[in-house]
Amino acid sequence: MLSTTHPRTLKRRLFLARTAAFAGLFQWTKGVSSAQGNASVNRNSSPSQLKITDMRSVLIASNYDYPVIRIDTNQGVYGLGEVRDAGREGTALVLKPHIVGKNPLAIEPILDSVRNFAGQQRLGGGYSALDMALHDIAGKVYGVPAWRLVGSKYRDRIRIYCDTDQSEDPAVFAERLKKRKEMGFTYFKMDLGTRLVAKRPGAVNTRGTATEKGLGYLCEYVQAVRDAIGWEAPLATDHFGPLDVNDSIRYARAFERFDLAWAEDMIQVGHLGPGGDAPRNWQAYRELKNATVTPIATGESLFGLEEGFRDLISNRAVDIIHPDPLTSGAIRETKRIADYAEMHGVQTAIHFAGSPVGCMASVHMAATLKNMLAMENHAVDIPWWDSLVSGAPKPIVNRGFIAVPDSPGLGIELDEARVKEHIRKGGYFEPTPQYDDFILDRFRRGGPYPHVDEHGKPVVSL
Repeated sequence: MLSTTHPRTLKRRLFLARTAAFAGLFQWTKGVSSAQGNASVNRNSSPSQLKITDMRSVLIASNYDYPVIRIDTNQGVYGLGEVRDAGREGTALVLKPHIVGKNPLAIEPILDSVRNFAGQQRLGGGYSALDMALHDIAGKVYGVPAWRLVGSKYRDRIRIYCDTDQSEDPAVFAERLKKRKEMGFTYFKMDLGTRLVAKRPGAVNTRGTATEKGLGYLCEYVQAVRDAIGWEAPLATDHFGPLDVNDSIRYARAFERFDLAWAEDMIQVGHLGPGGDAPRNWQAYRELKNATVTPIATGESLFGLEEGFRDLISNRAVDIIHPDPLTSGAIRETKRIADYAEMHGVQTAIHFAGSPVGCMASVHMAATLKNMLAMENHAVDIPWWDSLVSGAPKPIVNRGFIAVPDSPGLGIELDEARVKEHIRKGGYFEPTPQYDDFILDRFRRGGPYPHVDEHGKPVVSL
């Protein structure tokens, strides 16, 4: 017999010890993996059997009305989404026949099936609302925040800028922006409409645009705001009036000395692109961009990468794209757009003027972007805006930033009582049987979309 100190005996003991340790580690990690898997899935749901059973809406009255939709399932898990501000809930509800009976976890196939029903401006709102609601459902089922479904976080909070009411008095205008700074905002935007100087002799020509004298007056407003908030602070401008390419160049050059963050949606008339949308006329925007050092931004009325943004980006026609997720395609599509822009050296800022539902969906998306300047919020002066939802820290916009949620789905739920205080018309997620009839009509004509009951099973009464 070999002694306990013999080299072969020591080797054998060492091998057995390592094997036992490895086996114990395997069992431990196996238990952890299993526990994480169980914890990450909503045990009240059966993902493979999940079916969409309904879509309903509520219209919330505000500065811009908020059309919020809810997608219900056969397992009690539902998702919230929002149509573009001042849009119509019908742009989402008409998609109901195309999604009822489908598994909401098949996010991309569902979105692909309805993409042809989306369009530019407010016509992108239905698709966008659907995208948000599907990500809300999937996040709740799998126990992860919506941002995790499309990527990783690049930031834990989103920098916010907000618009400010105009005043014909430059000093008053500047004071309003200064108060935004005192509220904690670090990014600013001012509406610089030509109408601000319309009453001044010789300021506006017969085309409704500023003369050289009028441009001098408009610069007084920018100068006053710069002196109030500081020259180092990012300051963007918007709402100039009915400018064509040449007028846009004149305005942008006049503002160059103020080192603006961007001039937004300058081209409004003439040389319109396909469908009459000036932002899609990349040739005109590239002409403007190449004629000035003022950064040029556009995009809040555009839907889709291929349909709306690709030519602007690939032709470097703007310095900054400015999608509104409630038009551009919400979470998944807007991330595609912004990632494509980042590949081409074009920056992204986010336009937003809706409810906390669309806001938090946009925050989830913005958290995953590599290159994101700031996101807009049009509700910082609405005292009850935060109270429409629960789940998010209050105030939602805190010292110029919004925290990115880590809770499942969008991370918020509607406060039914508060929403009911602000309904524009109709009720709180009332049934939409007119769209059920449409589903049944399609089935009678041989269509593939039968009505389903609360369990997701086809129901047909001929």
